[in-house]
Amino acid sequence: MANSAFFTLLSHEALLAVRGPDAAKFLQGQLTCNLNYLNEQTSSLGARCTPKGRMISSFRILQDGDGYLLALASELFEVQLTDLKKYAVFSKSTLTDESTKWVRFGLSGGDGALLTLGLDLPLQADTVTRTNGLIAIRLPGGRAELWAPAEQHESLHGRLAAQLHEAPLNDWLLGQVRAGIGQVFGATREQFIPQMINLQAVGGVSFKKGCYTGQEIVARMQYLGKLKRRLKRLSLPQSESPTVGSELFSPVHSSSVGEVVLAATVDGSTELLAVLQEDAVADGRIHLGSVEGPLLTLLELPYQLDADREIQH
Repeated sequence: MANSAFFTLLSHEALLAVRGPDAAKFLQGQLTCNLNYLNEQTSSLGARCTPKGRMISSFRILQDGDGYLLALASELFEVQLTDLKKYAVFSKSTLTDESTKWVRFGLSGGDGALLTLGLDLPLQADTVTRTNGLIAIRLPGGRAELWAPAEQHESLHGRLAAQLHEAPLNDWLLGQVRAGIGQVFGATREQFIPQMINLQAVGGVSFKKGCYTGQEIVARMQYLGKLKRRLKRLSLPQSESPTVGSELFSPVHSSSVGEVVLAATVDGSTELLAVLQEDAVADGRIHLGSVEGPLLTLLELPYQLDADREIQH
């Protein structure tokens, strides 16, 4: 079913709301993405980093009313909210959990269903269309998200189910893997700088916005080009997905050469994203769990890395 049109309830993420007259200014100093690029018709991927450039969380952000909504992995929500509140006390902004105020659906091949709701969503990634309280967001790879007030959950679910197959979350995550969109979860918190999951290649890092926490490290890595670990897409001949953070090994090293970022099953096998050392990738012998573990096969990502283009963002 992974290749057919479907919809999925996005229950694995929470929504952090940052609102108030200083919301934009506050977040601009905290996040890798440039809030000056956001408006009612655009969204962005992004991350928040430690001073050493390691990602504490990654998310999708969009404007809403007097502030912004950030969708991030549920297991990261409480620690992120608590940490951000320490800095928000110095600005006119409030941070709250709005997860229960919204319902979010992921749609694959569901543009027709969006049209019946009055949402004519452009094909360009990160574009946003709104009508009657509904929000549609275009994702890389042609997929879309539909956000709505929670009280519309039942009615929207029924309308989508009348037009699309309802699929498990696994099928949605498979599309994310195939789109090459890495994400930070609890098991990988503070392990990666943004370029390790190719966040800069999908518009989640701005090199023109000025200072934010971790900016010096992130910028230095981009301009000096000395990154030795990057996101790769791979397949695994087993139907049980490895957990996020599972270690990968290669004969070229005596220790781990990478970690699983995201995985999903399809037709008795698994596709996954992993951050891997470049010399292990060049060797090609990547194993799960140990050097004697199952052998993985490298697959193509749907985009090219281009440092010159990326620094223009």
